[in-house]
Amino acid sequence: MKTLYVAKATSTGSGRDGHVRTSDDALAADLSVPKEMGGAGGAGTNPEQLFAAGYAACFHSALQLVARREKVRVKGSSVTAEVGIGPAGGGFGLAVELVVDVPDVERETAEKLVAAAHEVCPYSNATRGNVDVELRVA
Repeated sequence: MKTLYVAKATSTGSGRDGHVRTSDDALAADLSVPKEMGGAGGAGTNPEQLFAAGYAACFHSALQLVARREKVRVKGSSVTAEVGIGPAGGGFGLAVELVVDVPDVERETAEKLVAAAHEVCPYSNATRGNVDVELRVA
């Protein structure tokens, strides 16, 4: 693979209860462990939310790419990523549901675009075979 861009982020503090910052300072966030995971909750984000945001944005770009290739207008489209975490084997695992809304596009066409986007999206390619990813057209 020829690398086009490298994102660099550093975690400090206590991991899930610490802080993350990108090398260009475009993102800086405090982290909090959710109450559902035994933490105090709080105003900070968490790795699952950050992963969900990245996956949603990346998949949405992939959807727009394949729609352009197929000459389908996807104006007003959106992608919502729901990332779950839970025990898996001796550690923890993730599960993802991508909910894709493509207004004014026939369901069959939308489903084909979503399937094609899943083949193009770097997050989908990185998780394939490692993370259960469910695709749903809203």
